[in-house]
Amino acid sequence: MSTRNCCGDDCCSTDNAEKTQVIVDMREKVREGYATIAVGGATSAGGCCGTTSAFTPDALAQSVGYAEADLAVTPDGANMGLSCGNPTALASLRPGEVVLDLGSGGGFDCFIAGPKVGPTGRVIGVDMTAEMVSKARKNVAWYRERTGLDNVEFRLGEIEALPVADASVDVVISNCVLNLSPDKARVWSEIARVLKPGGRVAVSDLALVQPLPDAVRADVEALVGCVAGAVLIDETRTMAQAARLADIVLTPKPQYIDAMTNWEDPLYRRIIAQLPEGAKTSDYITSLDVSARKAS
Repeated sequence: MSTRNCCGDDCCSTDNAEKTQVIVDMREKVREGYATIAVGGATSAGGCCGTTSAFTPDALAQSVGYAEADLAVTPDGANMGLSCGNPTALASLRPGEVVLDLGSGGGFDCFIAGPKVGPTGRVIGVDMTAEMVSKARKNVAWYRERTGLDNVEFRLGEIEALPVADASVDVVISNCVLNLSPDKARVWSEIARVLKPGGRVAVSDLALVQPLPDAVRADVEALVGCVAGAVLIDETRTMAQAARLADIVLTPKPQYIDAMTNWEDPLYRRIIAQLPEGAKTSDYITSLDVSARKAS
């Protein structure tokens, strides 16, 4: 078979083209799923946390670590029940800091971070779904009126190619979004690029304790629900190290997954049905807090 020397040894190969198409297809499936959620519809997955009639979005947020005071400064509709942790608490945000939220959705974590960094700080939310960015921007006026702050903005973009300048951010946060990316190593590289020397990472995500059965990984609803795209905990550490981040701390929280199962969440019930007999969802999947720092 002949090889075209158009752009290097392998970038024009059939294998590379197929890999690129898979990435594009995965990204579009996720974009479509979250666009539906943003305009008020639902997939049966319903985002990272799936859908559950047992808890409202605010009750779900409190169950994964948000305080009532935090929820009081978020506009209606900003919290869509898509959290799997509280990265703003993990980040210990300080006045004057610049914060970047990857996959900001309706702006939930951005609006919580805004008062913590105060009038001299700045919060930037980035999301690849136009409907989510539009929803978040509509919430800004309410936030300004409620807090008196004008320190939150939202940008349309992909987390693999952030629309943010080099070394311009003090803290990168993200909540159940990185595992949706089909190119997670690139995301970690982008995180390192935009962080200032000494800048911090505070991510809440889903990760795998062991590989999922093929049937689960192939399920589009599980992908939109942040499960099928999750990687092993050690892979997360390896990618963060490859991006030259330091002081990496990974904290699994399997109790969150057990709680989701106890709430009879439809997505997690489907996953259980495809696991070996007697296995629990948390034997495979965990909520994971990730903290790290860019060397000074």
